[in-house]
Amino acid sequence: MTGQTPPPAANEPASLRSKRVLLVFNPKSGSGDSPLPEFVRLLEAGGAQVEQRELDKDTPLEEHVHDLERFDVLVAAGGDGTVSGLAYAGRYRNVPLLAYPAGTANLIAQNLDLPADPAELVGVLTDGHTVRLDLGEVEVRGVKSGFAMLAGAGADAAMIKGSEDLKEKFGALAYVMSAMKQLNPKKTTFHLVVDGQPREFEGIGVMIANLGMANYRLPITSDISPSDGRFTVILLKAGNILRLVPNLIDSVRAKLNLGDPLFSGNLETLEARTVEVDAADPFPLQYDGELHVETTPFKAKILPGAVRFLTPLPRADLDT
Repeated sequence: MTGQTPPPAANEPASLRSKRVLLVFNPKSGSGDSPLPEFVRLLEAGGAQVEQRELDKDTPLEEHVHDLERFDVLVAAGGDGTVSGLAYAGRYRNVPLLAYPAGTANLIAQNLDLPADPAELVGVLTDGHTVRLDLGEVEVRGVKSGFAMLAGAGADAAMIKGSEDLKEKFGALAYVMSAMKQLNPKKTTFHLVVDGQPREFEGIGVMIANLGMANYRLPITSDISPSDGRFTVILLKAGNILRLVPNLIDSVRAKLNLGDPLFSGNLETLEARTVEVDAADPFPLQYDGELHVETTPFKAKILPGAVRFLTPLPRADLDT
């Protein structure tokens, strides 16, 4: 009979029907052919209405999500910088965000245990399970930006800088190769203000972590939670990044409840809601894998429960 809406096909996920999806993508993320068109095809085949917007350097991220409330889901397709930037632009607007892994390392997607396969990602979006997580806000010379994973100054930023020319050929392995070259990183005196309290230490860097897992979901250190309203501030005291490997082993042992730490002294961790970082020698900054021209000093502030991420995991599985 004409004029009636046909029933959904047997293989059509009913929860996708008429779902409004805003897909914002970075065309420069990753390398090689992207499966993003297949992801869009599957969404539309399931009945979703997909609007695509391409990022460009001349348009602020906020403009791409100015009408976010019109949509049921925001898909941020790119590297970690793209995902965290869009999460920050849409903070506290209660629209679920899918961190589509289209970059090199995709650490945010790895923390959320998101698959790379387009059909499986459609399944995550269809299921609709979300967790509300904190975001970080970093301020440099009055300009504010957001990060979901971590911000840092010192050796980690130098490692990312060293990986830039290697990523196209080696992908995520570029970060490991760069770390191995950081045998004698610059050491300096860092001046911190942690929740209003001054602190000073000698070291090679400072990392301010919200999400706590590196590649392959290995914990950077223990006791990092992206939903407790606090950062874990990591003071890097080791002589070089490779000397932090034993601390990674300790973190894995803690995750598996295998006993007390075997190694100590290479780093120290603090909890904080606000952090100010300065250094005797200016250091480059990175947040969520993006190297920035700004140098220390900078400020970071936690934004509790600022974003709802789509993930197949329960909230507790995101803690290290």
